[in-house]
Amino acid sequence: MGYSVTKIIAITGKGGTGKTAVAALLIRYLCKNKEFLLAVDADADTNLPETLGCEVEHTIGDAKEFLQEIATNPRPEHPDTNKESLLQSKIYEIIEEMPCYDLLVMGRPEGAGCYCYVNNLLRGIMDKLVQNYDFVVMDTEAGLEHFSRKIVRDIDSLLVVTDASRRGFRTAERIRELVAELEVNIKEVHVLANKVTDANQGKIEKLAGDLGLELIGMVPLDPKVEELDIGGIPLSKLPDDSIAAEEVAKIAKKLGL
Repeated sequence: MGYSVTKIIAITGKGGTGKTAVAALLIRYLCKNKEFLLAVDADADTNLPETLGCEVEHTIGDAKEFLQEIATNPRPEHPDTNKESLLQSKIYEIIEEMPCYDLLVMGRPEGAGCYCYVNNLLRGIMDKLVQNYDFVVMDTEAGLEHFSRKIVRDIDSLLVVTDASRRGFRTAERIRELVAELEVNIKEVHVLANKVTDANQGKIEKLAGDLGLELIGMVPLDPKVEELDIGGIPLSKLPDDSIAAEEVAKIAKKLGL
């Protein structure tokens, strides 16, 4: 692992499995333990801020667009601009400071062209940024292509979220295989079943066994989570007796958080 103090947890999985809710519940748990935390929304769909109850106006994608424009079309007002310093200052402007965590949204640059130069700068900045925190929780896109870009180079725990569907488990299996194939520094991979009920628990356990996937935990389908989601209420408002929050707390402890 590249960092001696910071612990980085990334969450991925097939769309619709509830990975963003799991990320929000993990952030909720760490906040209750008063950890110094950076939450990163690395999913292009950008659902984490709403789930946490935050409003975000700008993203790293916006900053990359700005810097890419300067790199390709130098302006008279920026003749000898230090590009890394400029991008770093933009990122610190973008970070949303909440009472118990900071939030950074990656977003997606919309312009055409190669962002390799800007991404290289961003890697160095993120290396420095994450060291300011005890924990980093990243809500990511499905798949591992974004990890191969190595915007964040080292990940301690990758949580792959699945539901009771065979497709969800196949996605988890493929992600596990990709971790071995890609040159990414992920220390450990865990599969987490979400939206578990008495009716589908047996099916989930069988699918996991058939594919040789060990489950770190099974988060129950929680009516309280569904109620908040329908009402557009952030999951930070979940009561302490939420069965989903209780299971995520158990998983966090298994991860050493």
